[in-house]
Amino acid sequence: MPREIAFAPQAADDEKRLRANERATVRDKIKQHLRHDATKTSRSRIKRLRGLKQPQYRLRVGDIRVFYDVTEEAVEILAIVPKAEAAAWLERYGKPAPENELAEQGRTDKEGEKS
Repeated sequence: MPREIAFAPQAADDEKRLRANERATVRDKIKQHLRHDATKTSRSRIKRLRGLKQPQYRLRVGDIRVFYDVTEEAVEILAIVPKAEAAAWLERYGKPAPENELAEQGRTDKEGEKS
């Protein structure tokens, strides 16, 4: 079932700052990858962010990084930033996961490796 895609106010502002061709490419990739398979990680395109409660995921679109969270019904785009600014954005806005969630993430990751 396709998920709704919602842009947080900051993400909407970030998108407006992109050049027109970048904006079109980012929009296409968001629709292509996040509407149906937002949690399906890959080697380079979609990454589950460890140690963070928010954002949960990162989508790579060339030199642009799209940070987002996923619920049952929707994907919320939190920010769209150039690669060069991604680490600083995560440092400033990323919310660390509580210790018990970090331990749970570690178990999930190990279980996933065995499959």
